[in-house]
Amino acid sequence: MEGRLLAVSDLHVGYAENRAVVDGLRPGSDDDWLIVAGDVAERFADVRATLALLRDRFATVVWAPGNHELWTLPNDPVALRGEARYRELVAMCRKLGVCTPEDDYPVWTGPGGPVTVAPLFVLYDYSFHAPGASTKAESLRRAYDVGVVCTDEMLLHPDPYPSRDAWCAARLRTTERRLAAVDPAYPTVLVNHFPLVREPTLVLRHPEFAQWCGTVGTADWHRRFRAAAVVYGHLHIPRTTWHDGVRFEEVSLGYPREWRRRGAPTVPRVVLPAPAPEPR
Repeated sequence: MEGRLLAVSDLHVGYAENRAVVDGLRPGSDDDWLIVAGDVAERFADVRATLALLRDRFATVVWAPGNHELWTLPNDPVALRGEARYRELVAMCRKLGVCTPEDDYPVWTGPGGPVTVAPLFVLYDYSFHAPGASTKAESLRRAYDVGVVCTDEMLLHPDPYPSRDAWCAARLRTTERRLAAVDPAYPTVLVNHFPLVREPTLVLRHPEFAQWCGTVGTADWHRRFRAAAVVYGHLHIPRTTWHDGVRFEEVSLGYPREWRRRGAPTVPRVVLPAPAPEPR
């Protein structure tokens, strides 16, 4: 079998059922690559152990951080916060041979290629406002009023930035420069934990949660940076959607209570070669 570019996210291996799913993630070919689009785990050691396992199995592993990797839990021996925690995760990945948003973007030359696979880390800035809100303050107030508040507010620290949205602004500037320098001869596969456009969040049961799901600053990146596909997670709603003719793949496993409702887990998802269109 020829190699495939595969993707998964939101493994949440703190759950025993999810650890069993991860143990079953194996390539179908020695040439398979695996994209891991964030939320592997909350504890640093669990992230390291899981990525090490996957790196031993797949030809290349590409990782982009989710919000859960950036949490600082009171009982985690790695007590780093914010940017320092992210940098320690990057250093750990480099020791394992896992590609990160700080490394040269690898080029997939298998079926459907060549394409530049670009793992991104841009966070969110509350600009996906809650319904009826026009400012961050108003949007947050609506979320608190209805009791829909992301745990990031307690555990994801932006140090040394004054806020998560300030950190997001810095990441947007850095990432945009890097993407602009990608060889224009190749299309891209853009990989981010959060959706790059707001549309996928419109199906959320609690629309107030969308403000923790991305930024309007990436709304045109799939067009500007020649995306053949966009890979994301975070929403725990695995599906394929199309935006401006570009295929978006939500590749999350999610929590056991969520994937049990859908039946057997369908991870990882194939990004390239592009799956055949479903019959209508």
